[in-house]
Amino acid sequence: MHITRYQPFGLFRGLHEDLDRLVESRLAMDDTSSTVASWVPAVDIKEEKERFVIRADVPGVKPEDIEITMEDGVLTIDGHRESEKTEEGSDYRRTERASGRFFRRFTLPDTANAEGISARSEHGVLELSIPKHAKVMPRRINIDVN
Repeated sequence: MHITRYQPFGLFRGLHEDLDRLVESRLAMDDTSSTVASWVPAVDIKEEKERFVIRADVPGVKPEDIEITMEDGVLTIDGHRESEKTEEGSDYRRTERASGRFFRRFTLPDTANAEGISARSEHGVLELSIPKHAKVMPRRINIDVN
């Protein structure tokens, strides 16, 4: 037999917690992107030995609708996805796919080589490759003996 404790305000507490999570998730977004963008693409950032890799999910976005800029150590991905045209008489029950403008900014470390950044798009994933500057290796200096 399972005994459950009666909690008269349990439903309200659950609703309150759900609303808190919703507000926190909206606030957790990058402040600049939420004020100027309709949606924010998810990204993965990976550091490899020779480069940094940023992968952004941008399904349905044409490469010509994306602008990538680098200025003062800040990489900006700016673009837009057109909304689907609705047919007359069609009645959607739910629409979850976002459309409109998106905007992401990333501050790159000093080791990033801004001149060598390359981008490619495949199957709705934008991949940016940011090479690192070659490390200056310490040089051993020999001592001459007379």
